[in-house]
Amino acid sequence: METLEATYNDLHSQIEELRCLMIDAATLHGISSLDTLRYSEELDKLIMQAQLQNQ
Repeated sequence: METLEATYNDLHSQIEELRCLMIDAATLHGISSLDTLRYSEELDKLIMQAQLQNQ
């Protein structure tokens, strides 16, 4: 069973990785490209999940 800290650390790593992918997509294709928007939406979900875990 994963500890809560391990789960949080994994989630934080996913958020950072997705943030980098979103920035790269925005740099290459623009901020309104489909790739950038998809990364942004997924990033929003992960951030919300992290915030709910911290309550």
